[in-house]
Amino acid sequence: MELALEGRTAIVTGASRGIGLACTRALAAAGADVVAGARKGSDELTELTEKASVRWLEVDLAQPEGPARLAAAVGGPVDVLVNNVGGAPARPDGFAGITDQQWADTLNLNLLAAIRMTRAVVPGMVERGSGAIVNIGSVNAELPDPLVLDYSVAKAALHAFAKGLSKEVGPKGVRVNTVSPGPVATDLWLGTNGIADSVQRATGAAPGEAQKAAAAATATGRFSRPEEIADLVLLLASDATANVTGSFIRIDGGLVPTW
Repeated sequence: MELALEGRTAIVTGASRGIGLACTRALAAAGADVVAGARKGSDELTELTEKASVRWLEVDLAQPEGPARLAAAVGGPVDVLVNNVGGAPARPDGFAGITDQQWADTLNLNLLAAIRMTRAVVPGMVERGSGAIVNIGSVNAELPDPLVLDYSVAKAALHAFAKGLSKEVGPKGVRVNTVSPGPVATDLWLGTNGIADSVQRATGAAPGEAQKAAAAATATGRFSRPEEIADLVLLLASDATANVTGSFIRIDGGLVPTW
């Protein structure tokens, strides 16, 4: 299977750690020139810029002008866009505890940042008649959880956006797909103040119990690794899936019990 991306340029948002960093590394290894956008850098991303064809731009993609600035920094055509930036703040007080500002902030980072980033690159893709956009969604779009209710709603909207856009730009040679991870071994889940920590504080569970319960809810009994998400993104970015668009592909270890 041919996954080579030599001569192509990719943008990855939220690229300094976790899934975004893994996607940046995988795309670069496949031969792409990668422009990595992140609000803050990391030692791993800096090391990658020194060893591979990766450039890092410090940019706050929650700001309305951030996505256009990242696209302009490429300085040429964009062949692949990975909309990864996002966040899932825990809401232990439930629906009534989520303020208007928190709703707005979550929708802005998880939905509008992807819409603005897509708006910045799609016209060029359409003009050239080719391009691949991969959005990082979440199984919470299908399994909305009160603990991350605003995040769940934002990801459901992101999935709808991707599906609708795929119908418009598909005839013009541009593919739009969504990867939908379940629990992934990143700071979002396992870091300090991550989802597992928040669940433990909200429920009074012993340390590590929330992580064990989340893993046990999957058929495979474990979290996905960021590299596994990146492998799927790479597949969707490549010509190996040239007739795949509008798809919603889970990588959740069998967490969602239906099809």
